Amino acid sequence: MQPYFLPYIGYWQLLKFVDRFVIYDNIQYVKRGWINRNRYLKDGSDTLFSIPLKKDSDYLDINKRVISDSFSSKKLINKFDIAYKSAPYYLDVLPLLIDIINISHKNLFRYIYESVILMCSFLDIDSSKIIISSDIEIDHSLRSEEKVLAICKAQNASTYINPIGGVEMYHENNFNNVGMQLQFLRAKDLVYNQYIDKFVPSLSIIDVMMFNSVEETKLLLKKYELV
Repeated sequence: MQPYFLPYIGYWQLLKFVDRFVIYDNIQYVKRGWINRNRYLKDGSDTLFSIPLKKDSDYLDINKRVISDSFSSKKLINKFDIAYKSAPYYLDVLPLLIDIINISHKNLFRYIYESVILMCSFLDIDSSKIIISSDIEIDHSLRSEEKVLAICKAQNASTYINPIGGVEMYHENNFNNVGMQLQFLRAKDLVYNQYIDKFVPSLSIIDVMMFNSVEETKLLLKKYELV
């Protein structure tokens, strides 16, 4: 998986479920993707938040991108403060959020990687299962499904699991041909009380945690199905 900044709960469900979780550092940064941005609840609607990057080539890998000097951790924390200060678990989540946003790394990958580790600790997810892709001995010029297959083979995997959003990207026959099973994880029944009557789905994990206790969030991490 790519490194995502405070992604939706499905990312954490996958991370908790699998035996090993390979996080990409040496693949091309995707502009307007979800690597350095996500959505939160503001005034009843989904709103983007992001980590600004220094201007650079669109062809650089994630581990070559650098956070902009214009990034203000204080302003980002203030956005969440305004949006969630009346949420029931705001005071429980705020210290974690401050620690994450104030991570000192300017390298984009290291910043997001450290945020994942902090979140794992908070949610009791074993972060020792996380492997950085560049540490795996494969042909790193491979792309897309071929690279995934090479990583799986190097890790002696019997099964590869991807979030349901990747169902169009991978082909079961290609995995079966090398003795592996392909499965997809889909979150289910993830509806909880927000400020408003209409539920806004698929927001950052921060939204989940603001409206659910730590124990309730851990239970939601188990609400998925494999297809």
